[in-house]
Amino acid sequence: MSFAMRRGIMAGACASFACGLLAARAQSARPATPSGGDAFLAVSMKLTGRTSFDPQLAERVHAALARHDAAFATKIAALNQWIATHGGTPTDIITAALESTRPELGKTVGDVMRAWYLGVVGEGQHAEVVAYERALMFDPVGDMLTIPSYCRGEPADWARKP
Repeated sequence: MSFAMRRGIMAGACASFACGLLAARAQSARPATPSGGDAFLAVSMKLTGRTSFDPQLAERVHAALARHDAAFATKIAALNQWIATHGGTPTDIITAALESTRPELGKTVGDVMRAWYLGVVGEGQHAEVVAYERALMFDPVGDMLTIPSYCRGEPADWARKP
């Protein structure tokens, strides 16, 4: 067996081992889905008036909110219960009612709405972008306007006079 052949066999074996190791590490490093996902979706539907969300985006938003607030699952469960006992009222009425009685839940309403509509969780240096082009703020104008930073035409088409 020639040196080049042994080298090729060894390289193939190492690559195969590395792929298997990376796959196993990626699976074990995957963060566990935070609990309370169903309650989060129920609250999100009530607050936004939507009947469904993209599952991957919902998981990403929920995970980010849970990372930024250790008590998020508890707050969502309490908020879901509060909304159920107070009827399906618009978000601004819910927030105003909660500010005087349960301000931490009022802040949670704001956090959830900000995550869905702006695609941002957290504030300042701890802000995390969880959605951009799929943030809900673009839905009302999506049929007429291009999402900022996306070009409609060929490169430099903005330089031509209209």
